[in-house]
This record gives sequence, structure tokens and C-alpha cells, in this order.
Amino acid sequence: MSEVKLHVELLSYTPNPEEVVAMAAKLCYSSADIDTLREGIASKDQSKFISKLVKMGHLSPIEHASFTFGVEGVSRSLLAQITRHRIASFSVKSQRYVSERSEDGRTFNYIIPESIKALGQTYVDKFKQQMAIIQSWYDEWVQLLGDKGEASNQDARFVLPNAAETKFLVTMNARELLHFFSLRCCNRAQWEIRNLAKEMLKLVLQVAPNIFMNAGPGCIRGACPEGEMSCGRADEVRREFERIHREYGGLK
Repeated sequence: MSEVKLHVELLSYTPNPEEVVAMAAKLCYSSADIDTLREGIASKDQSKFISKLVKMGHLSPIEHASFTFGVEGVSRSLLAQITRHRIASFSVKSQRYVSERSEDGRTFNYIIPESIKALGQTYVDKFKQQMAIIQSWYDEWVQLLGDKGEASNQDARFVLPNAAETKFLVTMNARELLHFFSLRCCNRAQWEIRNLAKEMLKLVLQVAPNIFMNAGPGCIRGACPEGEMSCGRADEVRREFERIHREYGGLK
């Protein structure tokens, strides 16, 4: 079985992210030295202050908190979408240096869209057969190109589909994550990147609930920003994200 599923981990993040954000915001308006300011912030609960910053839209201080995710079980199609978010750093599994040659009759790893699964097992099997055919094409080209490692892989990979799995690390600051969640948690976002965005949101809510207290698609903060292009399910989406925030962020 070469089908793989989404897996996301929060690998690293700015220690005490909400304290760092509070310090960045208060430094702008304080004459205190850094050590004094840090001690004062560490001694008090900053949750209300952070919430106020977010509600006011004073977002430049939250850029000082960054989060690094490990992502696997996603398609090259998703990779093309997420790398459009330019205020981010990516490290991606290379199809040049990592061969997709078949082993023990297995194909390269790939993602099967839910819409194809919904058609039934006959069509899932058809999709898998097509992946196996593409695998044979890839193997053939590797051989024809001399089976020289990356020198062959770099051109043989041209026959691989958007369904082929990739893995990557991505780092974003909190402000860019808010923007990312606003766009990619929306029902109108493509299903795969929407699922990824939701999983990333669940992870950051557990470590910085006040920074991400309003995170999610635009409709949870007011009217749907999509206008005539709205999915028409704003109430359903709001309930879903209320549940996510309650379960993972612990905020009322």
C-alpha cells in the first residue's frame, strides 16, 4: 500500500511565545531596561494583554514568535500552493536526490483525493493502477538515463504526478500564520491544504492560545470576506472553529 495520510508535528517554537510578544509590544512604550521589562512580564499573566493586542489588530509584535512544523503525507500539488506564502521558510524532500524507484513491487507514495474515494473502491483501485503505471514509466526513464542517481532522477521525475507525496519543514511567524489560517481554513480553499491548516491551527492553539484566539477563516470574525463567492455555510464553519478553539485552545 503506497497511499499515505497527512501527518503534522509542531517541531519547535519560540519559547514562551506570549511573553516574547508582550515584551515586544510593551518595549515600544516603556522607558524600562530590557531586564526590568522581562522580569515584570514574567511575573504577571499576559493573556489579557495579548488578547487586547490581537483584538486591536496591533500585530507587528507577534512577528517575534515563530513556529516550525514537520509535514508529511501531502502531495506535490499542496506544495505548489503553500509555497505561495512567501513570508515563510521551507525545506523540502528532493525528488532529485531521493529516488522514487520501486522497491518490492511498491510504488512511490501518493495521496488519493477524497472525491475519488467517494466514488467507491472500483475507482480507488483504478487510481492505484494508474500510479503503478506511472511508477513503471519512472523506473524505465531512470534506466534509460543511465541509472546514475540524481543525474537520472532529476529528469525521470518529470513523469511523476501531482499526487506524489512530499515531506517538508515550514517555519512561519505568528502574524503570517494568522494570514495563512484566514485564507487556508476557508471552505473555498482546496481540501488538502485546508486539512493541513486546521491541523497546524490545533497545534499552535495548544502553546499560544491567546495569540491565535481569533485564528481561522474570515467568517468567524464577521461577515464572509468572499462575498458572492461565499460557500454559504458560515454558521456551520463558525461552529466547527468554536469547537476547535474550545478543544485545543481552552479559551471560553
